[in-house]
Amino acid sequence: MAVRCTTFIQRYTKAINDGCAAVFAGAGLSVPSGYVSWKELLRPLAEEIGLSIDKEHDYLSIAQYYFNKQGNRAGINDMVLEAFVREAQYNENLEIITRLPIDTYWTTNYDHLIEESLQSNGRKPDVKITNENLSTNLRDSSAVVYKMHGDVQFPNDAVLIKEDYETYRLNREPFTTILKGHLLSKTFLFIGFSFEDPNLGSILSWIKNLLGSNVREHYCLFEKVSAKNDEESEEFAYRKAKQDLIVDDLKRYGIQAVLLDSYSEIPGILKEIERQCNLNNIFISGSMSFDNEEWPIDLAKKFSTDLAQRLVTEGKCITSGYGLGIGSSIITGVLNGVREKRYAHFDEYLKLYPFPQPTPGEDFKKLWHDYRQEILKNCGVVVFVFGNKADKDGKKVYASGMLDEYKIAKEQNKILIPVASTGDAAKIIYEKMFEEKEEYPYLNDYWEILKEERDVSRLVKTINSIINKAV
Repeated sequence: MAVRCTTFIQRYTKAINDGCAAVFAGAGLSVPSGYVSWKELLRPLAEEIGLSIDKEHDYLSIAQYYFNKQGNRAGINDMVLEAFVREAQYNENLEIITRLPIDTYWTTNYDHLIEESLQSNGRKPDVKITNENLSTNLRDSSAVVYKMHGDVQFPNDAVLIKEDYETYRLNREPFTTILKGHLLSKTFLFIGFSFEDPNLGSILSWIKNLLGSNVREHYCLFEKVSAKNDEESEEFAYRKAKQDLIVDDLKRYGIQAVLLDSYSEIPGILKEIERQCNLNNIFISGSMSFDNEEWPIDLAKKFSTDLAQRLVTEGKCITSGYGLGIGSSIITGVLNGVREKRYAHFDEYLKLYPFPQPTPGEDFKKLWHDYRQEILKNCGVVVFVFGNKADKDGKKVYASGMLDEYKIAKEQNKILIPVASTGDAAKIIYEKMFEEKEEYPYLNDYWEILKEERDVSRLVKTINSIINKAV
């Protein structure tokens, strides 16, 4: 029996937040980018030696037969180069997967799509292609990409023909050893993968023999078998029965299949995983240069400290732009929360983004707007508190930056919590949201509290309850 999609999303999101998630990418992940599947890659070689790829299932043997007939790898190398040097098309699945805070990617693909997508998302990949690469580490990398079958730039060393698989342990044993370790210690999502890879099959068998029934849980995404036009019912029943058997067999290796009505559902699933990951990141939007009628600055600082501390003790990560007046109080709250956790580290619970100062003549509004977009993109929840500042004449005005953060957060579909009782810009945001309160069902039981409550402990408890309910 396949695992439910909602269960998979919850468990894989937890693995990501725990820092123990990994991705294993097969050829199917690259197909939307305009690259060919394993079958189509070998089609011209099969035709050249008089075989039909549509009648064959042992693709490795076809590549080996071609090599035997030619006596060298020149034709295979040319085929690999031609297939994987073309310009790639946009690939939504790849874009989301490389945005997720995952630091381990394995692939049997020869192309550069994973590492290029990581780079486009501002991440520095450490790419492992050869055994020699495994003994070095790239400084400041944020993800490691293991290309266990080689790279298009080195087609002569690519794992492609049957002989390459037979000698894999001899020539690439370090890759096998590392993958075994990751399969034991990380939760994998297999995507774009058919499980027909003989090398992976042998590694999974090794894991099974070593651990018995205590294998770690992994996941794969399959499209449900559906009846084809004019297909006989017996043929459909046969294909359905075979898929059920494959799903059951994968459980021997701890791999839980997630059956989808269509592979077109995958982007939505990945987006939901990303959304749930981001819900752990809370942005506190606020500034306070002046007392207001409801809150003296000292009380505002206490509230900011207590709020940050409570959220950290709940396992949340705080993001802050170091707002005027309360920025240091938020940092103090994070420090207090971390001290309550015996093995916690400060940098795991705080992301601080002090605002850059524009150069003379630079458009600071655009600079700061773009900066806010970058800050907020990985946050799932935004809490708005206070929001005043001094204008050029030293007079109190609403914090326009907070209002900009509200607009950005709304456009990015974040969970928004406006604490109107703290006054100033937070109150303005509350009023805008209340006019459209049907868009915020998670606030249905809390509008009055957010508007009137000024007791620090009750406000902190309320905000925490809203976040937990929204998540």
